[in-house]
Amino acid sequence: MFDPNDDAPRSSAPPPWIITFADLMVLLMCFFVLMLSFSEMDAAKFKLLAGSMNEAFGVQTKINVKDPPKGTSLTAQEFSPATPEPTDTNEVRQATVDSDLNTLDLGLKQRLAELKAQEEAAEQQAQRLREVFRQEIDDGRLLIRHDGTDVVIQLMEKDSFASGNADLEAGSAPTLAKIGQLVAAMRGAITVSGHTDNVPIRNGLYRSNWELSAARAATVGHQLLDVGVAPERLMVTGHADTQPRAPNDTPANRALNRRVDITFVNGKDRHGGWADAPPAAAPGEPAAPAATPAPPVPPVP
Repeated sequence: MFDPNDDAPRSSAPPPWIITFADLMVLLMCFFVLMLSFSEMDAAKFKLLAGSMNEAFGVQTKINVKDPPKGTSLTAQEFSPATPEPTDTNEVRQATVDSDLNTLDLGLKQRLAELKAQEEAAEQQAQRLREVFRQEIDDGRLLIRHDGTDVVIQLMEKDSFASGNADLEAGSAPTLAKIGQLVAAMRGAITVSGHTDNVPIRNGLYRSNWELSAARAATVGHQLLDVGVAPERLMVTGHADTQPRAPNDTPANRALNRRVDITFVNGKDRHGGWADAPPAAAPGEPAAPAATPAPPVPPVP
């Protein structure tokens, strides 16, 4: 109410806070309008929006932390929503692809199954060899084991080599002849590897255990060649004390480590790059065809 006695001028402008309040109301109105428009989105609009979000961010699937990382195929990476099905609630449900069924995962399972079958076959072969060499195993001259998919005949130092020497003892000749005849009748690559304990050699014949282990492996390799094993199937290596079968802390363990391993390498005809190469042809003769994969090792007679 105007007071005629009040001489002070009065302003007709609104208070300053009303501007901020009006802006807030406008923003709230826009927010609720957007919320209303989203609540009325149909399935077609949702699929379009989901496709755009997939191109920008991809689709995440829930996996267990304990599972190892898995590869995926190009097809599994593509996002392809299924046709929405009507539901009682206002939501869209989408069928997804199980990541465990992608191409790479199936290939890994198949490979693991093949390796398991090969290991079981190697164990069966090792068991047949144990029956053939039962007397030599009981005498402590041989050990037979399977290493993954390979079968190993372990020739011990006892009755085979004198200490610090690579010459075969006379008593080991029948055993090696029996092994050689068996190897010659089979197919596949053969590795002959020499091993020693960790006691340094102290004679003038060899400079180190490296030379001793290699010389013993070469001696056994020559015995196999003498009974008809093809030289291209053989590989001779010396490992000194780098691959022990037991700790070198007792005389019994050191004796276990002094050995020559004859390994049947399953799945290979030859070593190295010669596995699939045909033999060289003589001058004027046609080249031989490429070698075919080796069949399963026949049962030991």
